[in-house]
Amino acid sequence: MKIAVSGKGGVGKTTLASLLIKCLDIEGKSVIAIDADPDANLAHALAIDASKLVPIAMMKELIEERTGAKPGTIGAFFKMNPTVDDLPEKLSVKKDNIKLMVMGGVKAGDSGCVCPESVLLKQLLRHIVLKRDEAVVMDMEAGLEHLGRGTSKGVDFFIVVVEPGKRSIETAISIKRIAADLGVENLAVVGNKIRNIQDEKFIIDSLPEMNVVGFLPFTTVAIEADMLGQAVFEREPELLNLGNIILKSIGLISKKG
Repeated sequence: MKIAVSGKGGVGKTTLASLLIKCLDIEGKSVIAIDADPDANLAHALAIDASKLVPIAMMKELIEERTGAKPGTIGAFFKMNPTVDDLPEKLSVKKDNIKLMVMGGVKAGDSGCVCPESVLLKQLLRHIVLKRDEAVVMDMEAGLEHLGRGTSKGVDFFIVVVEPGKRSIETAISIKRIAADLGVENLAVVGNKIRNIQDEKFIIDSLPEMNVVGFLPFTTVAIEADMLGQAVFEREPELLNLGNIILKSIGLISKKG
C-alpha cells in the first residue's frame, strides 16, 4: 500500500503518518517512511535517530553526480531521468521494518522551476511509489502537485488530515481539487484533535463529498512526547488501535472502488 498524508500545517499529519507507519511495522510489513515536509519532523514522531541524515535536497554533490548539473542551476542541460534505484538503501536510516528518508524541500510542480534538485527528488519519489515492493507512507506538504501526475496515480490513497476549523476544511477542499487535477481517485479524510461528537459532525457535514475514515482525539500526548523525545505511540499505545482502524477502512474503500 502506498499512502500520502497531507493537510494544513499543524493539523497533525505527521502524527497520523507515524501511527500508520508503526502499525504497518508491527504487522511485519517493510515500510519506506518519506518525510517530504520541509519541517521534517517525522523522525521525531517515530523516535528514530536521523541526526546523521542530510535532507536529500541539500546533497549538492549527489545531485550534481546524478543529474550532471549543480543545484540551483536553472536553464542548464541536465538529466531528466537520473539513476535513483540505489538511493533508498543508501540515504535512509533503518529501525525495525522501517526505512526513513528525509527529502527536504520538494519544488511544486506548478512553480515553474525545473532544476536539478527538483528533478532528482521527483524521480526518487516516482521510483519509490511505482517500482518498490514495500509499503510507503509519505508525510507531505498541503500541496500534492510536486508528486507529478504519473507518480500520483501510483499512490493507493491520499489521506487529508483535518481539524475542526474552517481553515483546515478549506485546505482539504483545495487538496481535493489538486488531487482531482492529478487524476487521483482514492482520497480520504481523517479528523484530528476531536473533542466530542459535535467536532466529528462538523467535519462530516463540512466535507459531504469526501470519505471520512476515522478520527483521532484531542490530546496533549503529542506535545508531551515531543518534549521527552518520544514517539506519540510510546506515550499512548491505544492510538495504534485507531491507526489500524484507519488502515482497515481505506482497505475496504479500495476494494469497493
